[in-house]
Amino acid sequence: MAKIVGIGANVFDTLYTVPSFPKEDTKMRAVASKTAGGGPVATGLVAASKLGVDTAYIGVLSDDNGGRFLKEDFIKYGVDVGFIEVKSGYRSFASVLWLAEDTTTRTCVFDKGDLPPLELNDEQKNAVKNAEILMVDGNEMDAAVEAAKIAKQNGTRVLYDCGGLYEGVERLLKHTDIMIPSEEFALGHTDAKTVEDAAKKLYETYNPEVVVITRGKKGGMLFNGENFIEYPIYPAKVVDSNGSGDVFHGAFAAAIIKGYDFEKCCHFSSAVSAIKCMGVGARESVPDFETVKKYLKENGYEL
Repeated sequence: MAKIVGIGANVFDTLYTVPSFPKEDTKMRAVASKTAGGGPVATGLVAASKLGVDTAYIGVLSDDNGGRFLKEDFIKYGVDVGFIEVKSGYRSFASVLWLAEDTTTRTCVFDKGDLPPLELNDEQKNAVKNAEILMVDGNEMDAAVEAAKIAKQNGTRVLYDCGGLYEGVERLLKHTDIMIPSEEFALGHTDAKTVEDAAKKLYETYNPEVVVITRGKKGGMLFNGENFIEYPIYPAKVVDSNGSGDVFHGAFAAAIIKGYDFEKCCHFSSAVSAIKCMGVGARESVPDFETVKKYLKENGYEL
């Protein structure tokens, strides 16, 4: 069985690399374009798989072009697709992204599609029970909460990629063991003025094992209930930053499975994200484990 299972967004992305963000009501020739799989949990599972950990996705896909692409993309990267329900006549979750070369930023427009919500069957529930980590991202909220409760009852740790301030997130936060919010989420959810105060408030309110706040170009910080520990970003010539946070979370889950403490998990995940940003495509640019170890050593940090 998979050591990491995930419930959350799985998105059919179309990416356009452009010289700069286009002005309204104009035309621009793209430098390049491609299709790719996206979504926080889905991309996180691919990252963990490429780093050498068995993973599986639990969810619903359409049988349209986007859904077929996403299932094949999982198979390509070694993610177990045995817990996916495929439904006919629905529109996939899809997005279009502009990757601006001058600012190395990305802009996303998405359509969530019209797939029905995930309802866990017995096989999917057993996958959660037998996993070591359940990854969630706030999408498929009802199923994610149900799975998190099952996880807590069976010794499966819940890692929550807290990116979106969705309605009812506290339902999921209270079942979370490893809480990894963005700075925006942490400050927005707690109304705190600093990341330290936000981390402390999240920890005291929801009692996870750890809170790790990601801060983009500023690196990040973990709080274990006693100490605040900062971790850096690692050097990268950024080509495509899209999905770097998703990759961070997947790498963090993989690092836990490999037995690293939380501080090492932060450094490891930061390095994986940096390497990923040096290539186009959130999934295809994720390195393997040995590449990450070598990159960290070259930059003064050994696992």
